[in-house]
This record gives sequence, C-alpha cells and structure tokens, in this order.
Amino acid sequence: MEISLAWRLFKRELLQGQLLLIVLAITLAVLSVTGLARVSERLQIAINGQASKFIAADRIINSPVEIDESFIAKAEELGLAHVSSMQFNSMVFAEDKFQLVTVRAVGEGYPLKGKIELNSDSVTHSGDQTGLPGSGQLWFETRLGGLLAYPESLELGNKQFTLSEEISRLPDAGFNPFASSPVVLIRLEDVVATGVIQPGSRVTYLAQFSGDASQLKQFESYIKPKLTSSQRWVDVQSGESPIADAVKRAERFLLLASLLGIALACAAIGIAAQRYCHRHYDVVAMLKTFGASARQIRVLFGTHLLLVTLFGVILGLMGGFALDALITSFLPEEIAAYSPPYIRPILLGLATGFISAFMFSAYPLMRLLSIPPLRVLQRQLEGLQLGMWLHLLLSLGAMALLGYLYSKSLPLTLTVVAGVLLLGVLLSILGFLMIRMGHSIGMKTTNPLQLALAGLRRRAKQNAVQLVGFSSALVLLLTILALRQDLLSEWQNQLPENAPNYFLVNISPDEEAALGDYLKANTVKTTDIYPVVRGRLTEINGEKLISAEQEKAGAKGRLGISRELNLTWRDSLPPNNEILEGEFNLNESDVSVESGVAERLGIKIGDSLTYVIDNQRLVVNVGSLRAVHWETLQPNFFMIFTHASLASFSHTSMASFHLEENKQGIILDIIKQFPTVSIIDVGTMIKQLRQIVDQVSLSLTLVLVLVVLASSLVMIAQTEAGMATRQRELAVLRTFGASGWLLRMATGLEFALLGTVAGFLAVIVAEFTLYLLKTQVFELNVYMHWPWWGIAPVCGALTVALLGVWRCRQLLSKSCADLLKAV
Repeated sequence: MEISLAWRLFKRELLQGQLLLIVLAITLAVLSVTGLARVSERLQIAINGQASKFIAADRIINSPVEIDESFIAKAEELGLAHVSSMQFNSMVFAEDKFQLVTVRAVGEGYPLKGKIELNSDSVTHSGDQTGLPGSGQLWFETRLGGLLAYPESLELGNKQFTLSEEISRLPDAGFNPFASSPVVLIRLEDVVATGVIQPGSRVTYLAQFSGDASQLKQFESYIKPKLTSSQRWVDVQSGESPIADAVKRAERFLLLASLLGIALACAAIGIAAQRYCHRHYDVVAMLKTFGASARQIRVLFGTHLLLVTLFGVILGLMGGFALDALITSFLPEEIAAYSPPYIRPILLGLATGFISAFMFSAYPLMRLLSIPPLRVLQRQLEGLQLGMWLHLLLSLGAMALLGYLYSKSLPLTLTVVAGVLLLGVLLSILGFLMIRMGHSIGMKTTNPLQLALAGLRRRAKQNAVQLVGFSSALVLLLTILALRQDLLSEWQNQLPENAPNYFLVNISPDEEAALGDYLKANTVKTTDIYPVVRGRLTEINGEKLISAEQEKAGAKGRLGISRELNLTWRDSLPPNNEILEGEFNLNESDVSVESGVAERLGIKIGDSLTYVIDNQRLVVNVGSLRAVHWETLQPNFFMIFTHASLASFSHTSMASFHLEENKQGIILDIIKQFPTVSIIDVGTMIKQLRQIVDQVSLSLTLVLVLVVLASSLVMIAQTEAGMATRQRELAVLRTFGASGWLLRMATGLEFALLGTVAGFLAVIVAEFTLYLLKTQVFELNVYMHWPWWGIAPVCGALTVALLGVWRCRQLLSKSCADLLKAV
C-alpha cells in the first residue's frame, strides 16, 4: 500500500516538475563524479603512457646480477610484453684509436615504448622487430664518430663490429651530463662473442615490461617481495624519468579536482534534500491528520527518496559517460586513444549518488517525519529542531568517505574536509550576524537597498544555505584556477624557450679559454661553468662507511654511497636549488648537501664528512642542506664545496648553452677543434618534455572547465531553492503597491549582496585550502592572492545577481493578480 502510494506520488511530482531540483542535484552529483573520474583517469593513463617513453617501457627491473628466469615466466603468464638488455662500460678500438663507451646490448622488441631516433632520418618505432642492429652491426652515438674519425668498423672485445647507423637519441637515454662515455647499441646475442663479460664484471641487467594497468599491478604485487636489496623496480614516477615529478603533481591535481567535484556534488544534494523535505511538511501534516501511522509515512517517503535517487543516479551515469565522450572527441588522438576501465567510474557514481543522497538527507528527513499534525492549522510549526550536530556529522562523514574512496589520499581528503569546516564556521557566524543585525530593518518598500536587506533578514536561514552553494562553487573555482596556474608556471620555468639544449662535458682547464673564445665569436651564450671533481665519501663524524657489497658480505657499519660522486664548487647557490637549513658555504671548510642524500645517510648541520679525492683525504663540515629540483635539465650535484676546499685537486669542467636549429654546424666545428670535449644533445628530450607538459596543461584546463560547469549548475540549482517563498513575498509586495522596477532592483541587489559575501568567504576559505594543499600535498611556494580580495566579491556579485534575476524573470514580470493566483 505504502509503496504503491510512493510510486504514484513519485510519478505525479516527476510529471509536474516538482522533483526537478533534487533529481537535478543527484544527477549533477553523479554526472560530476562519473565524468570527472572517467576523464581524469583517461588523462592520468595518457600522461603516464606518454611519460613511459622516457624509460622505453611501463616498468623495469634494474639489477646488478642476472634476472631470475621465473620473473620473465610470470610476465609471460600475465601476458606482458618484455625485453631483456644489458648495460656495461668497455673500450672500443679503431686502428690506433680507442675510446671508453657505454654498451647497450638489447633484445628483440626493444624499445617497448618510444622510438630510436637515427641521424639517417630513419626512425625505428616501438615494437618494430626489424628496427635493431643486425648481427655483427653496431649503432653508435654521434660523438663517437667524431672521436674515432668515423671508421667503417671497430673492435669490441674479441669481435669486430660494422658501424651501420648513427644514433641521434635512445628513448631511455635519460639525462646525465656526467656520463661522458658515448653510447653504442648492439644485439644482446652478440655479447657472448665479445668475451667482455667475465666473472666480477660490473654489468647492469635490465628487464623491461609493457602491458595494461591490471597486468602490471598483478606483476608488481608478485615481483616486489622477491626483489633483493640491490634490485630496483622502476616506473615513470620512480625518479628515473625527468618528468617524474610533473606526472606525480598532475595526478594529484586530477585527484584533487575530482575530490572537489565530490564536495560540490555533496553540497548540491544537501541543498536539494533540505528543499525537498521542506516542501513536504504540509503533506506529512495532512497524512498524520488523516490517520497515517509513523511507519507508513517512513515507508512512503523512504521509498519516494529511493526512487528519486535511482532516477538521478541513472541520469547521472548516462550524463557522465556522455560528458566523457564529448570531451574525448576534442582531445588529441594520442590522449583519446587511451581508454580506462569503466567499472571504477560506475562504482564511484553509484556510491556518490546513494551515500550522499541518504546521508545528506537523513536529518531533513527526520525533521520531515516529526512534523506535528497541528501544522495543518498553524503553518509556522515545524518538527525536530535539535540534532543539527548529527546532520553535520553525517554530512562531513559522507564527504570524507566518498573523498577517500576516490582519492585513496588522506592528506587530500583531510584538506578538503578542513576547508568545508572553515566554510561552515564562517557561514554560522555570518548567519547569526545577519539575523541579529537585520531586526532593525523593516519592510520598507521605498528603497531597493532597504528592501534587499529586509529580504536577506527574512530569509536569513535560507540565505545561509544558499551561501553554501555559492561559496562552495567559488572556492572550487579559485582553488583549481590557482593550482593550475602555479603548476604550469613552475613547469614552464623549468623548461623555458631558451633552455640549454647542448651540454659540454669533460672540458680540460687548458681548453676552457679557447672554447669560451670560440663560442663567444659565434655569439653562443653559455650558462654557468661547473668544475667537476670525482671523489668518494668515506666517513661521517669519523665513522667509516661501507658499500652495499660489503654489507652483503657481512661487514658492519653505516651504509654509504657505493660509487664515486661528482663534486663541484660554487660561490653562490645554483639555480633550481633552495636552502632548507643553514647558510650556503659561509666558511672555507663548508659543504652543502642535497636533502635527500642527507636524510638517507643521516647527515645533519655541523656533521664532519671525510672524502677521498685523488688518494687524498679531505675533511669538511656540513654548512647547509639543499632541496634540488632534479626534474630540470640542469647540472645538479649532491655535494657543493667552496673553491678553497677543492682548488688543489685536478678537475674538468662542464657548461651548457642553447643553440638554434640554423646554427647546428657549430656542433661539428666543436667536435673537430676540441675532440676531447664531449657534447650531449638534450634538444629531443626537451621537445618530449614540452609535449608532456602541454598534455598536462590541456588536462588541467579540461578539468577546470568541468568544475566551472558543475559550479554553474550548483548556483542555478541554489537559486531554484527559494522560488516558492520569493513568489509569496512578491505577491504581498505587489499588493501593497511596489512597482516592477523596485522589485527588480531589490531582487538584483539581494542576489548581488549574497554574491559579494560569497566572494569574500570563498577567498578566505580558498587561501586556507591552498595553504594546506601547497604545503602538505603539492610542495609549491605559498603566497597570498591579493587581487582576489577585490575581484572575487565583484565577480561573485555579478554572477549571482545575473543568475538570480534570470531565474526570477518570470515572477518579476507577472502582475499582482497572477502572483496571487499562483500562490
């Protein structure tokens, strides 16, 4: 009986349009979350997919020993594509010349991602089985040809190789300006014939894998517990890629945008649920008057709410996927080609619809069910007045639960909840002040401003609810806009248009002047010159350090860095470095240490460090700790000394410069005139990085557009909430002789005042939220957005006033008689 009545009530109100607000709110909630989840996941996968070209695969196992065959077997079982390769240093000989090289021996199918770029203009694409050197052939880096005078063949160990192609760039070459050895590429099966690899040889074994997300996740969960301490599991976010930090921040931004979309959806549903229950107060009073029991009313409205939620969820899911399809049609092909699984956006949409609908409507529904029958005679009577704390607890609980389910990030979720709490506190204070200050304002109808203020006072509670929607929308817009701008600015500063695209390394002291004169004569401007000294850290505060191999053999001591370091001296702090503690090299015996290494080795300000350089001991004190932006294509160092500390040691130097495409002949001249100087071309890498940054920029822009659209819908839905009350007031004012001009001006001013207040509140909450996000999540510089304090209130006033007047245009154009009939 109750369910049948609920179905009839649902159909009647749906056909009459009385359910429009709550259905729109639930639809908006599910559409926002589903659409944002689908789009953001597509963008995340695309960004990771593009960035994975920097490591030529999706995942890599990096090992100093041969990789267990069971790992490869498991990858094949899961359907992952895989390639094995080796990397080692060796000497090559061409007649009477010789050169140390880095040998890359790769298996069939290399590279799994990206492409090998050759100077012959032929390009080997990923997956091209014929795109590798033939047996007995060797592909060489450009600078090797210059160093050996371009021979037809050379010897590597016991085998003679034909030089067949000149490599412009390998996809996983990385960026290491200290790697002065040219790279050569051979087939993996040719390594045995060289006889170079012997017991004790230092070799890096690589196993590269590629596949879809589910395959990689299964493989990772299987493989990680089985890796030894000397083996590493590498992906695009492990720091091996120069774009790693950009990818991480972009993913966090997309998660945040979707999380704010959930907060927006929750606000919309809370507003709609309150309005829905308020509209049915009289219905419940009449039902109780006619003898309906409390159980019957609970079943009636519970079923009604369930049907409304189902209808809104279905529409929202359809709208979310339609939104995804629409946005995808505007995306570049390389992004649109990626298709994330459907299941997660669907589950998130369902969870958002049902959890938010029921948890946000619990308290309004309790008030609805407690309406006394006497309300039929005294309409000012309402039900339950206590328990607002329960409403707040359920609302915040729903928002936090949905946020964490989506983001799996506690800092992000807590930041959003903290912002919501601050907004709630400010709105409570403001609502109290509006009620207290508004008592002195009467129903004067001669002045639009006084009439607008009177309307704000009469609807103080309703206006506080409206401010939730308006302020939430503006907070989201300001937060997303500011983060997008800060992230893009930081990435663009890291890769400016004139960023160095060539590095000169291994410059001997007696060549510095001549090389500098040559570059100056050709109007090539170099960046800072960095001296480079090789040394090993051996002691910290007199305690000897041991290597990983010694630890494995059972030696006791503090684990150090198992290789020589590239050391430099500087009188001033280098670009892209930031002092975290101490002062930069104030004393001659000071050293500045990178914060990550300091944390790993347990180094603090004032510690004594001992190095061995050219078989000599050097003792210095830690004067400062630095944060280094490794993602920039600039020389960076773990340890920076004073000139006095390293002046007595032999050194080489390195420099970088930007060269336009029409001056490429200068490179060949440098190779000929300075054969011992190594040239590293990073121009191609910079282009790839810029492509990914452009994709990230597009992603952030699309998410911003989605949030703008969702915020606009919330504002429109919010203005809908007060239409019934406003219609009755307009009828009364028209009866007392208020003119149409006066009512239009008063209505516009009332909404403008609401928008102004919402703008101020939004700036306060946005600044607070941005502080938490920048310090706890994104690691960005914190600063105040002073222009917002003027722009946000003005924009809020204009936007809300236009929306309000547009929504009220039909009521304002009606005559007194029409308004009274409608009431």
